[in-house]
Formats: sequence, structure tokens, C-alpha cells
Amino acid sequence: MGVYEEKKETCGTICLKYVLFTFNFLFWLAGGVVMAVGVWTLVEKSDYISLLSSKTYAASAYILVLAGAIVMVTGVLGCCATFKEQRRLLRVYFVLLLCIFLLEILAGVLAYIYYQQLSEELKQNLRETMTQKYQQSSHEQITRAVDKLQQEFKCCGSNSSSDWTESVWIRSREANSRMVPDSCCKTPTELCGRRDHPSNIYKVEGGCITKLEKFILDHLKIIGAVGVGIACVQ
Repeated sequence: MGVYEEKKETCGTICLKYVLFTFNFLFWLAGGVVMAVGVWTLVEKSDYISLLSSKTYAASAYILVLAGAIVMVTGVLGCCATFKEQRRLLRVYFVLLLCIFLLEILAGVLAYIYYQQLSEELKQNLRETMTQKYQQSSHEQITRAVDKLQQEFKCCGSNSSSDWTESVWIRSREANSRMVPDSCCKTPTELCGRRDHPSNIYKVEGGCITKLEKFILDHLKIIGAVGVGIACVQ
């Protein structure tokens, strides 16, 4: 009878170990997803981040990367703690779980807060950023971002192509009589920006600001959903 109870307890312990191992493996995969979303936001969308005056969008992505990295380390630690049955490792494991949970909630909350503020920020800053910093020697990243924005979203100027009349660069000799940057053209070629007719450049209602706003809002939804969603699962 005693032998049977010992065997039964041993089988239960083994089953529990495998359940915990499976949980930690899934936990590790979830960490990979969280980190991937953060890295994707920073790498693929880094140009557009430079057009934003607030660092909240980038901060949310960095937090997801950090949380994802800790999740992956924690998953491995959880597996080791489970099979070696070390209480100290298990305590560290649960402390890390708490930190991860808080980080992911923080990323989700930041994304939600910035979601509410984005429209006003773009209205106040995007036009000035484009007209004052485009093609300026100390702002190469912004120049690349503006060119990419106008070509990718098929738009010209913050609110309209007429915004470029106030551009420091357009008014300078370096512009070579361009009325808008060449990236405004439907078929970009050298000096094509000298002609601002609708047949030559993008004349989109609302300009680039509405396109960029929609783009960032969509990505904030993803960041918020991933952060809060996976935290709830954990």
C-alpha cells in the first residue's frame, strides 16, 4: 500500500513537471512574439519614429523588446527550476514573472495613452518638422523619413503640397527652383519637383498627416494588444 502511494506520488510529480515544462515552452514562444513585435516596430518603422516629437511610441516598443527578452530567459529558467527542483530558482522565476507582467501592462498602457494624444501631436509638429528640417545637414534621418513617407503613402506635404512653400530648403538655392521635393512626384526623377501640377505630384486631401496618423494608430493597437493580451494570458 505504501509502495503504491509512493509510486502514485512519483507519477503525479512527473506529470506536473511535464505540464510545467510545456507551460514554460509556450511562455518562451510568447516571449519571442512579444520581442518580435517590438523589434519589428523599431527596425521597420524607425524612420517614421523620427518624425514624432514624443518618444512614447518608441518607448512602448523598447519595453516590449525588453519584456520579450526577459520572458525568453525566464522560460529557460523555469524549465531548469522545474526539473532540478531548486526552490531558489523557482523564487527568481516567479519574481521575473511579476516583472514581465508589469512591463507588458506598462507597454500596453503607454500605447493606449499615446493613442489618445497622437492626433494633436501630429497637427502641432509634423508640418514644422517637414518644412524646417527637411534636407538640412543635421537632420538626414528626417529627410529620409519624409521622402519615404511621401512615396510610400502617395502624399505631399503635411496638410497639402502648398506646405512646401514655407520650407527652408525649397526657398534656398539648393532646391534648384523646385516647388516641392522630388519624392512628391508620381514618378520620381531628378528635378521633377519643379512642376507641382496634379498630373505630376500627389495632391491627396488631408496630406500626409492623415495617412501617417492612421498608420501609427494601427501599430499602436498592435503594441497595446500584444502587451496587455499576453500579460493577461500569463
